[in-house]
Amino acid sequence: MDTFADYILEEENLASKMEIVYYLSKKTKIFFDKSVVFKTELTRIFLNYSKIQVDSNLLLTASLLCNCKKVDNVQDLEKIHSYAKEGANYLMGLGFGKRFCKICEEINRYSNSNPRERESDILELVDQFGGMLLDRPERIGFQPDEALVLLQHRNLKDQYNRYLETFIEFVNYLEQIHISESVNMTALRRLVKIYNETEELTKFIQKVVYEYQPKIDELMQEENDNLVNEMFEKHHVENTRPLFSEETTKKILSHMNEETATAQNINSNN
Repeated sequence: MDTFADYILEEENLASKMEIVYYLSKKTKIFFDKSVVFKTELTRIFLNYSKIQVDSNLLLTASLLCNCKKVDNVQDLEKIHSYAKEGANYLMGLGFGKRFCKICEEINRYSNSNPRERESDILELVDQFGGMLLDRPERIGFQPDEALVLLQHRNLKDQYNRYLETFIEFVNYLEQIHISESVNMTALRRLVKIYNETEELTKFIQKVVYEYQPKIDELMQEENDNLVNEMFEKHHVENTRPLFSEETTKKILSHMNEETATAQNINSNN
């Protein structure tokens, strides 16, 4: 008999996965809000950019469910330290495998689970960086460059994350992509703006899936095409340059002339 885990993992459409988790959250009261959708979209874009060899279907499912036992109360330190482990145990009960649950548990480092899974390092980066971009009751969201500094020099200061440098490159790459609608802004700021302006979770999902995703995918493809063209043009220009400098060419020709003259003298003497 199929479990809930089988059901959602067999569904590879991300919008449908979000709908499934939405109805699960209504039924079981697990944590699922706009921030989860926001971070999952950020994860999806990062995978598209980085081409890291992981199971994207598995990772995006984990992104939707790893915070299932999270609480909004940031003052409850005990719960903050335990929710990832509790969530992993809950997901085990829904039929998810040991490795999937371990990935979800390692979204933060409080359980001291080691060695860490590759997918966990991605979830950690997106969870911390994405969370810093969003407003909280105690503070407003940080700008992407500010969030990167805090991620690198505060949150992960004494921790090793194998994809940190790739993630920094990714954020800088996204900051070069602008989405022009009523106001021109970078791709990250546009996603944050949609988050802030859309109160209902289901409407936010629709806007992300049917409006933002196609646009950012198109712009990323255009940016990648431009980079490829620039590299090709640079390669072409470099390959049309003389193999040697003028000075080097003269030396080589002079040397060749000397060798030819020497050979001719030898032949004439013989």
